[in-house]
Amino acid sequence: MIYDVAIVGGGVIGGMVARELTKYNLSLCILEKENDVACGASKANSGIVHGGYDPEPDTLKAKMNTLGVEKLFATAKQLHVPILRNGSMVCAFSAEEDKTVQELYERGLKNNIPNMKTLTGDEAREIEPNLSGEIASVLWVRNAGIVCPYDLTIAAVGNAMDNGAKLFLNFALAKVEKENGLFQVTSANGETVTANYLINCAGCGSDKVAKLCGDDSFTIIPRGGEYLLLDKTEGQRVSHTIFQCPSKEGKGILVSPTVDGNLLTGPTAGVVADPEEKAITQAGIDMVTKLSAKSVPSVQLRNVITSFTGVRSSEKNGDFIIGFSEKCENLLNVAAIDSPGLTACVAIAEYVAELLKNAGVELSENKTFNGNRENPHAFRSMTDEEKDAYIKQHPEYGKIVCRCEGVSEGEIRYALRTNPPARDMDGVKRRTRSGMGRCQGGFCGPYVMKLIAEELGIAKEEVTKNGAGSHMVIGKL
Repeated sequence: MIYDVAIVGGGVIGGMVARELTKYNLSLCILEKENDVACGASKANSGIVHGGYDPEPDTLKAKMNTLGVEKLFATAKQLHVPILRNGSMVCAFSAEEDKTVQELYERGLKNNIPNMKTLTGDEAREIEPNLSGEIASVLWVRNAGIVCPYDLTIAAVGNAMDNGAKLFLNFALAKVEKENGLFQVTSANGETVTANYLINCAGCGSDKVAKLCGDDSFTIIPRGGEYLLLDKTEGQRVSHTIFQCPSKEGKGILVSPTVDGNLLTGPTAGVVADPEEKAITQAGIDMVTKLSAKSVPSVQLRNVITSFTGVRSSEKNGDFIIGFSEKCENLLNVAAIDSPGLTACVAIAEYVAELLKNAGVELSENKTFNGNRENPHAFRSMTDEEKDAYIKQHPEYGKIVCRCEGVSEGEIRYALRTNPPARDMDGVKRRTRSGMGRCQGGFCGPYVMKLIAEELGIAKEEVTKNGAGSHMVIGKL
């Protein structure tokens, strides 16, 4: 089969681009190197819907951020992805940082960002009582929000698949050739996909993908960030996302609630040699601990339940790279999508479609497109009476597998059957939250293994944590 478009990368950008393009009569596929989607930066970031005050005016980042906020809220509603407009606060601790707050406010005005206001420290503490007494002033941005990044990615890819897109997993690009104007894309496993257009959404690997196509015009700089995730007992410590004044390294350490009721702190920021290196360091933990307490001193960091590192892609010029390659015909690079890429994902997808149209691709309306996705979290939002009635018809929903998060067997089986279906332990975790509670899967893990084995028709010894080389067990005693 010759696809009209092949999208490299199953992160939030690749997923949203795929969903956007299924609105048109195009054959398309997603090529993802991992065993699941959302396995790169899209599973390990702050989950912030940025207000738009930070990007330099007249950049792609500024344009996509400003357009992207409301588009993301609308799309998340269609996809039944939890999203919350909780607002954000950028905090200044000195007279010098007061100037930064004012500069950010003025930059936000230039970027046409609504609902901003500067507050004194006392005014901010009336809204957020747990803020540090050392905070002198605050930029209050009320259009900002929070969303679960991997939930959004899974929903976007799933909706694209429901509308005809094909997903290839474990498809690590090894070779790209052009023959008769077509891309012949070959994976490390020897699979081959043929397409007219190649859209490069490969995150930290996007420069390598471009080079396989003969385009060496940019180099990705991978930046790592370490996070601490706290138990739900800390989830109400603040209601807004609390930032410190940004630096050239990034937006600084934040303290933020999550849409699932936890509290998130981090990230650190630093260039890493290998984007696959996701180690947690003591120095990183110490930095996040110290700086998060600077903003919100009452945070109980003894309630950390897990830590993780995310690696985002950036480029020396500091802006997104979105456009057709000048060195390889029909290659469209969507690269260096660091913050605010999550916020901008829907706007970026629409911009990609516009670029394809301008390049002569016929974008006729797909009249069967359905942008709404069935709510995968419907059971957890039911009343007790509704759950009782549902369980009578679907008994598997009456068996709680994950006690920490209250996840039922029915929800796990649903995740193993619905596009894009989970294929490993982490895939189930991202879709259902089974294993994300205080015990981090210590109790529910074995039963989840059993369900995966049953649904996939494999032995438990074949069940993996996150794809090849990560088997949970090797045999029976």
